[in-house]
Amino acid sequence: MALIFLLPFTAISQVNHIIINADQELSTISRHIYGHFAEHLGTGIYGGVWVGEDSEIPNTEGFRTDVLEALKQLEVPNIRWPGGCFADEYYWRDGIGPREQRPARLNTHWGMVIEDNSFGTDEFLRFTEILGAEPVVAMNVGSGTPREMQQWIEYMNYAGDSEMSRLRKENGREEPWGVKYIGIGNESWGCGGNMRPEFYADLYRQFATYVRNYSGNQMFRIASGFDTDKYWWTDTVMERAANMMEGISLHYYTVAGESWQRKGSSVDFDEEHYFSGVKRSMRLDDFIIGHVEKMDLYDPQKRVILAVDEWGIWTDPLPGTNPGFLQQQNSLRDALIASISLDIMNKHSDRVKMANIAQMVNVLQAVIITDGDRMVKTPTYHVFDMYRAHFDTKLLHTEATINNYEYNDESIPAISYTASKSDNGRINITLTNKDAVQSQEVEIEVKGHDLGTVSTGKLLTSDKVNSINTFEDPDRVTLVDFDQYVLNGNRLAITLPAKSIVVITVE
Repeated sequence: MALIFLLPFTAISQVNHIIINADQELSTISRHIYGHFAEHLGTGIYGGVWVGEDSEIPNTEGFRTDVLEALKQLEVPNIRWPGGCFADEYYWRDGIGPREQRPARLNTHWGMVIEDNSFGTDEFLRFTEILGAEPVVAMNVGSGTPREMQQWIEYMNYAGDSEMSRLRKENGREEPWGVKYIGIGNESWGCGGNMRPEFYADLYRQFATYVRNYSGNQMFRIASGFDTDKYWWTDTVMERAANMMEGISLHYYTVAGESWQRKGSSVDFDEEHYFSGVKRSMRLDDFIIGHVEKMDLYDPQKRVILAVDEWGIWTDPLPGTNPGFLQQQNSLRDALIASISLDIMNKHSDRVKMANIAQMVNVLQAVIITDGDRMVKTPTYHVFDMYRAHFDTKLLHTEATINNYEYNDESIPAISYTASKSDNGRINITLTNKDAVQSQEVEIEVKGHDLGTVSTGKLLTSDKVNSINTFEDPDRVTLVDFDQYVLNGNRLAITLPAKSIVVITVE
């Protein structure tokens, strides 16, 4: 029988049943599902990642040391850059060479502020190198040319003697960077050029032709996909260009408020907007299914991956901030939306092999927030820390009977979860209780695998759904040890507190 572990004021727990068939391994959960996104937007780069070598803020080669150390803990697998909408107005030559000689440009997408280009190609690639992350570079298709793209790739990747490789060496980098992943355009249906799918597909084919594999480096080309349920875009682009791509993207932002124009507050919300946000985050499952159905028509072997390279909750900007900076707070609700979204992508890991939360620092659903020399890890940061348990593991087949979380005559499944197996035989289980009020008792039976002992148990929760971490109270929502479980043979009984996330690893 499970131990009952209840937070104060938590209602009576409900029983859920999950069977994990540990001898039925499905797809590999790629660590690249846990990627991040860093756009030249607000203080996402300047002040968030880059402060320069002369800054009084402690830094390593100009990168904030506190941010570097925090991101190293997450073992960030990949980072997408320079956008976003910014990518399709970015000219890569503006961001190379001596910083004092780089031109200042107007960032017309995000706040009409001056971009001084002090953080460019070599800075970004050094950033990813320090972190051990794969760079994902978004190419300018909307206002750029195939020639510009080809020269940029040559600059980054060619080991021999050419004008571009000599330029890279003059700028201080002798060896090629070895960039593998590139995006050919971003939201080409909108801010990336307002194209129709037929036009984009043909333009994509043109650009993709000039993506060269320099010096033994095999390129991975990701086409610009649509968002939500615009399946006709995927249908057309896959039909016309699937043979020239390795991936196609999908974007989905959760909006908890009334509309895109009134997204709701990131701090001041009640259970209604909590429920709305959690419910809408679950729509990602439907959208992935819809786009994958179109992909299957033209790529039944699943050679082309689906890259959900922008996702997260998007709220109204914080009052008093530049609305073009997309600055919002990050609450326990957002952490649960992150875990739910990751569970969905894990479930579809036969197609979804890469994803990027939007964004990494100070923008939208950031995992880190900075202000001057201060830094705080958000609740979402801790979700990414917990879910490292699933890196490059095997998704396991499961069967479940899940209770409902009901609110105002609406209901959703109360529990979200992922079960995986590591190469060494460990069983990794993440469980999310979406219910804002009731704890949930979960009885798990593992078949086809003998269980030993629980080696890891961590819990993320707080007293309120809108609890946040601040510079003054950085650990209000943080990981704590979780040992409120009973392991009896191949059965595991757990009580999940309301609005919580748990990770358990069983040897």
